[in-house]
Amino acid sequence: MASSISTQTQLVARPVGWPTAADFRTVQVTLPDLAPGQVRVANEFVSVDPYMRGRMNDAKSYAAPYALGATMTGGAVGRVVASAADTVAVGDVVVHQYGWRDLVQEDASGFRVVPEIPGVPLSAYLGVLGMTALTAYVGLLDIAGLKDGDTVFVSGAAGAVGSMVGQIARLKGAKRVIGSAGSAEKVALLTEKYGFDDAFNYKDGSLATQLAAAAPEGIDVYFDNVGGNHLEAALGAFNNGGRAALCGAISLYNSTDAPAGPRNMSNIITRGLRLKGYTVGNYVQHFPAFSADMSGWLANGEVVFDETVVDGIDNTVEAFLGLMRGENTGKMVVRTA
Repeated sequence: MASSISTQTQLVARPVGWPTAADFRTVQVTLPDLAPGQVRVANEFVSVDPYMRGRMNDAKSYAAPYALGATMTGGAVGRVVASAADTVAVGDVVVHQYGWRDLVQEDASGFRVVPEIPGVPLSAYLGVLGMTALTAYVGLLDIAGLKDGDTVFVSGAAGAVGSMVGQIARLKGAKRVIGSAGSAEKVALLTEKYGFDDAFNYKDGSLATQLAAAAPEGIDVYFDNVGGNHLEAALGAFNNGGRAALCGAISLYNSTDAPAGPRNMSNIITRGLRLKGYTVGNYVQHFPAFSADMSGWLANGEVVFDETVVDGIDNTVEAFLGLMRGENTGKMVVRTA
């Protein structure tokens, strides 16, 4: 039988403002023998994502809050090391939602077997081949209704979702794609690697001024990962009939102050704008179309991706805190070994 000692991260205090290491603990759990229908999986990569910050609050949302004293969950990919299920074999690669641990044992129904693709790391199933890029695909095409010739603005554009949005927009017919990011290095990546037509560092001055310079003819689509001042700048730059996909608001997640709403909300009325929020779990019906498109783009070299890899399951908390500080380029993952 494979090892039965699992290293797991638990939430022990609800963060007030920015999370700290003291809000978490690492524990060793001895797993029982497999019950019929169960599998044991050695995770190879686990995901840390911005949405996890919201689940640390005891507040009503689209997903239940993390329970204090319980092991946290999130996306992960690993390999089956023991199986008492007919549908999953030892050696299979599986994706699932039992992250924040190096070894997991659950019913086989909680795991999806995926193929190993030559030259593509397994971590891609947490990013470019997984829910992260699906979030970009759904938001851009379904929620915002991208049309040929649109000018698209993406906030948080060098992150896991944003970097996919820009590339998908270009491949699906956008006329111009503009991104904002938080460092000169990330801005350079947007135009030199991800194919954005223009990009700027939001820390360099007025968002509205920089966006107006990058989009002198206005914008038609805004993909929002940031909220706050970025949303206000987009509302000012929208052409009539503009559409926004509201995916995240990371600028507000750790704030203890009452958020200041955009001061130009009346533009929604006068310009006939449509702003729609969403969570990708309600749009999984798009996964087959997404998977077909993305697999082809990857195979043809039309989509590229970056990962920020933190080594060691014991460093999962630090990886998450680094994500909150914007230290990632592309998808942030933890390599468990």
